Amino acid sequence: MTVKALFPGTFDPIHYGHIDIAHRAAKLFDQLVVAVYNRPLKSLLFEPEERMKMVELAFKDDPNIIVTGYSGLTVEFSREVGAQVVVRGLRVFSDFEHEFRMALANQRMDPAFEMIALITREEHTFLSSTTVREIASLGGDVTSMVPPYVADFLKQKFQDESDNLKMNYMTSLRD
Repeated sequence: MTVKALFPGTFDPIHYGHIDIAHRAAKLFDQLVVAVYNRPLKSLLFEPEERMKMVELAFKDDPNIIVTGYSGLTVEFSREVGAQVVVRGLRVFSDFEHEFRMALANQRMDPAFEMIALITREEHTFLSSTTVREIASLGGDVTSMVPPYVADFLKQKFQDESDNLKMNYMTSLRD
């Protein structure tokens, strides 16, 4: 039997913590589906297509990792792709509480739902997409936190936003 796992997330942007969890999970299961969620309640920096591109680049050389997008309930998507387990990463105690509640809610919707949590490596405990975005937005160096192409995506995104703010500011002065 092939055991398939699902690793869902927004990956806004993907960072070395995500990549480490995925690589470790890919060693435990025959196939890992890294699923980029495209309808979150929170506002995101990158469009779904941009996040998909970054995630695809992260795993382009991993034959047992498949990257796809999804929307809707994770428990339903897990069934759709035939995953027997959902993988999540835990950095700090508050992650456990959140993931525990989500696992119980998913089990309420589907009693067959299983979730496995991998503890982050020590060097990634501080990493979150929010931290990466904030540092990058202020012009900080995130190259130790994300692959080079993600740093380039961030630099371009914040340069574009800076240009748009300048343009909007100049426009509003004329009005």
